[in-house]
Amino acid sequence: MQSVPAANPYAKVIANSRRVRWDIDRDVIRRRRFDLGRDFLPEGLSLVNELDFLTRGDRRLLSQVQGRSYASIFGLVERFIGAKMLDISREHALGDQVAMEALVRMTDEELKHQELFRRLEALMNEDMPPGYVATAEPNAVAMAVLGKSTWSVLALTLDIELFTQAHYRASIQPRDDLCELWKDVFLAHWKEESQHAVLDEIEFLREDARLTATERDAAVADLIDLVVAVDGILQAQASADASYFESIASQPCSDAQRKLIGAGILKAYRWQYIVSGVMEPRFRKALFGVLDDAQAERVTSALAPLLYAMPAALRQ
Repeated sequence: MQSVPAANPYAKVIANSRRVRWDIDRDVIRRRRFDLGRDFLPEGLSLVNELDFLTRGDRRLLSQVQGRSYASIFGLVERFIGAKMLDISREHALGDQVAMEALVRMTDEELKHQELFRRLEALMNEDMPPGYVATAEPNAVAMAVLGKSTWSVLALTLDIELFTQAHYRASIQPRDDLCELWKDVFLAHWKEESQHAVLDEIEFLREDARLTATERDAAVADLIDLVVAVDGILQAQASADASYFESIASQPCSDAQRKLIGAGILKAYRWQYIVSGVMEPRFRKALFGVLDDAQAERVTSALAPLLYAMPAALRQ
């Protein structure tokens, strides 16, 4: 590998990637299964404590249903992230070989993450009650996302990989009572996604520097379209998960409770996959730092209807 200055961010990502690299079987799964006697997704993400009419056992079950979809949706989004990063790496192919290596390593890691989440789904499918449905098809989602501008895809990718870190640090890592396998999965995921976010930000700002004001206007429209599309995925999955949960819960639900459960799951998914990311200071600095006032207002207005999904505890 060519000699590079110590301050080269691509070189630093490569070094960190080598240091934290893990193997699915040796370092993560380790012949273990999921412990259905413990929560998967902590309540800071699942918001199950806002459904106070559920028994403790059913709140735990709902955390597991949500945790299954949380993992599934990560596998889904990493399909288009890996493809986009492979595409961007070609721009460096006959130039900065360090940058190219960093992006190729990221692509390889995203492929590994997809395999990890497929393996987890197979384990959960064996151990959890039948009837779970993943509503989105990864290739169809990837094709739709990749049809948008590179700027908008990189903005969405940066958002996802920053909230991955925030979720682990704030909600998953502090909890000692979560299923150990589930927690270890997201520790491993966090280690590599921390490096990916660095590359996302570099490439997002590099792409932004190429755009004219008119092109950035169009890219902002694409980003808003992507947020709407993500929300559509979340709505479909929340509806399916509400039906699945109600079919396996320990106690029957009234019609009013069913409505609260469906709304609660959708609120949690919007918090997990949209609102928590756009609240991240690093993401806001990167995105709003390149927008003019009118563009910033368009993004803010598009997000406004979703901001109710902030957990009640954070509104106090």
